[in-house]
Amino acid sequence: MSEFLQRAAAEIQNRRLLSPGQKTLVAVSGGADSMVLLHVLNLLAKENRWKIFVAHFNHQLRGRASDADERLVRQTAKKLRLKFFGGGADVKSFAAQSKLSIEMAARKLRHEFLARIAREQKIYTVALAHHADDQVELFFLRLLRGAGGEGLGGMKWRSPSPAGQDISLVRPFLGFSKKEIMANAVGNKIHFREDASNGSADFLRNRIRHELLPLLRKNYQPAVAKTVLRLMEISGAEAEFVGQSAGQKRGSDFASWPVAIQRRVLQNELSAVGVASDFELIESLRAAPGKFFSISREISLARDAAGKINLRQTRSDEFNSAELKFNLQGRAGQVEFGGKDFRWGIQPQINFILPANKTGIEFFDAEKIGGEISLRHWRAGDRFQPIGLKSAVKLQDLFVNAKIPAARRRELVLAATACGEIFWVEGLRIGENFKLTAGTRRRLVWEQPKITG
Repeated sequence: MSEFLQRAAAEIQNRRLLSPGQKTLVAVSGGADSMVLLHVLNLLAKENRWKIFVAHFNHQLRGRASDADERLVRQTAKKLRLKFFGGGADVKSFAAQSKLSIEMAARKLRHEFLARIAREQKIYTVALAHHADDQVELFFLRLLRGAGGEGLGGMKWRSPSPAGQDISLVRPFLGFSKKEIMANAVGNKIHFREDASNGSADFLRNRIRHELLPLLRKNYQPAVAKTVLRLMEISGAEAEFVGQSAGQKRGSDFASWPVAIQRRVLQNELSAVGVASDFELIESLRAAPGKFFSISREISLARDAAGKINLRQTRSDEFNSAELKFNLQGRAGQVEFGGKDFRWGIQPQINFILPANKTGIEFFDAEKIGGEISLRHWRAGDRFQPIGLKSAVKLQDLFVNAKIPAARRRELVLAATACGEIFWVEGLRIGENFKLTAGTRRRLVWEQPKITG
């Protein structure tokens, strides 16, 4: 038995990933990692009495190349005399419909497929080929997205499927590097297919893999992978301890608990009521017991002295739901909304000279705003980043600071991009992300409304 095979067997046994006689569904993409995993588990199956099944999900993102991946996996399963389960979906269309990134849409559909096959076959354990390099890339992905200790802990050797707690995911290769897996594939003449999209700079993970990590190894820390994996181990263990401690906390002495415990308790409470948590919301709740914060047009919430979340239904008549979407077609135009007349024009910017202030007229980078604008009124939970601020804040807080009466706030008009980001609010400063810069090629001239009704 090779050293690689011995290490894999030891990891599986020591970490209790698979039991003797267990049925296992192996997720195989056709790439080197999953093809090696399939061959390793198949070689170890006889002495452990495992029953191995093969599943492949076709993402339909690369046309004939995707179909060729599926053929390779299907043929390999047949050669190894293993039962094969195939499936697929149009990931790109699903991503557009669900407003998800391609990566997130693919992950969601893939896990749902694997969980469905596992339940139908009463398997309940799915083996994935994630390895140590994947862990390092995931660390930087989550770091850049502002994850906490739990997220920075990375993937676990065993974890529940995001498609259902009844399905366990096991990762026997988390202790192996990509280099070791590739050497095994070549040494054992295991056929696999390269995914051309792995080299594309369109995906953040690929830029981390091909740009950031080589830069860190060359100029900062040659052993960056080892350092990051150690940090992930520490962060994960500490986050697990915080989670267990938060689950044991009860009573009304919330304010006396360590900050980390307070945050985890609130995160758990928000999850229990089906509310997505973020750092700003948790900190707002933590600092102000009893104060209600709007999270949508219909719902606001607060926490009590014990850290328990209380939901409150917002009266629907408090907010004006009227909205008008229109396209910036041609060089100029006008539109009426809420009894107010808006005029706009598109101009080329040849030299970067900030226009002189003129009452009732604002200027924006037309390229950043895009071709569609939505006019509407203030809604609960709206956030806006006025020029000069480093981050977006609650629009309600800006109204309070500007001493705009509550009744008046609901009459004001705001403008947002097709993606929903607010770039202008009547009576306030323009949006920071849409100001004119030296790189602006076209500018949008926006004339503030004149009352028509």
